[in-house]
Amino acid sequence: MPVPSPNLHPEFNTLRLSHVYLNVADLQASRSFYTDTLGLQVTDESDTHVYLRAMEERGHHCLVLQRSDSPGTVEALGFKTFEEADLDRAEAFFQAKSQPTAWVERAYQGRTLLTRDNNGVPLEFYHAMDRLPPIHQQYALYKGVKPLRIDHFNCFSPDVDASVEFYNDMGFRVTEYTEDAASEKLWAAWMHRKGGVHDMAFTNGLGPRLHHLAFWVPTPLNIIDLLDLMATTGYVKHIERGPGRHGISNAFFLYIRDPDGHRIEIYCSDYQTVDPDLEPIKWDLTDPQRQTLWGAPAPKSWFEEGSPFVGVDIVKSQLAASPIIAP
Repeated sequence: MPVPSPNLHPEFNTLRLSHVYLNVADLQASRSFYTDTLGLQVTDESDTHVYLRAMEERGHHCLVLQRSDSPGTVEALGFKTFEEADLDRAEAFFQAKSQPTAWVERAYQGRTLLTRDNNGVPLEFYHAMDRLPPIHQQYALYKGVKPLRIDHFNCFSPDVDASVEFYNDMGFRVTEYTEDAASEKLWAAWMHRKGGVHDMAFTNGLGPRLHHLAFWVPTPLNIIDLLDLMATTGYVKHIERGPGRHGISNAFFLYIRDPDGHRIEIYCSDYQTVDPDLEPIKWDLTDPQRQTLWGAPAPKSWFEEGSPFVGVDIVKSQLAASPIIAP
C-alpha cells in the first residue's frame, strides 16, 4: 500500500511532540537513572512524581516519572499545539473519528485535551506549559549523555497502514517507510511535525505499546561517554543495542533500558525535513542496511518487547512478515 499524500492543511495544528508519562516501581531509583546517568534536570518532585526536562528545553517537563503499582507501563504521550484554538479543533477532529475526548487537569500545563488514536494510544494535547529560564549555557549542569531535547516516540502498531493514515489526517508527514514486498503493506513508518525525521514512528508488532522514546544529544561521542558510564556504574546489562548508525534516518543511535524496562534511544545526526514536498524514502524489509547502515541486525528483544499503555488492550499484528533478526 503506498503512503498517502501529505495533508498540508490538517484540521488542527500539532507543533511537535512534548512529553511522556512513565510508570515506575522505585521513584528514587528511576530519578537517579534519569538524572545521574542520562543527565536530565529535575524541575519538580514529590513523593509520587518527578518532573524532568532536557538542557535546551524551556517547557517545564518532557518526562514525568510516576510511582505506580503497574511499573513498566505508560499513561500518555503528550503533544503541543501551535495555538490555543487548535485544542478545540482537535476535540472536534477526534470526536469525528469516534474517539473519546476529555479535558483533564495536568500540573504545569494549561487546558489539556486527553484522547486516543485509532489503536487506542492515549494522547494528550496542550498549548501552554509553564516556561522556565534557559539552562543550555549552564555547562556545569551537563551530566551523563548530555541530552538536549526529547526527539521522538516509536510505537508498536498492529496495523501500520492504518496508523499512518490516521496520523496523516492529523498532518504528520511520512519521511521514510519500510514495505513488505510480498504483501505490499507497511511494516514501519516514520512521521514528523517539527522538521526532523520523526516525531512519531510505527513499528509492526503486538500493540499498541510504546517501543521507545528518544532524546537528542550533541554528538556520537556523547553516546560513547554514556556507554563508558553505564558499563562502570552497574548498568552494563541495560545496554540493549548499539552504538550504530541507522540506515533509516541516518542517525547515530544507542538503545538502553531504564530500571523498569522502558526503552530509551539516544539519538543524533538525522536530517532536516522541512520542505512540504519532500519525497519519503522507501526501504525493503529484507534490506540489512535498513536497521543499521553498517549491516548489523537488531536483537530479538528489540522486535518483541515494549511498554504497554495503561488500560489499553494489546492485539496481534495483522502482518506476519519478519525483518532480519540477530541470532
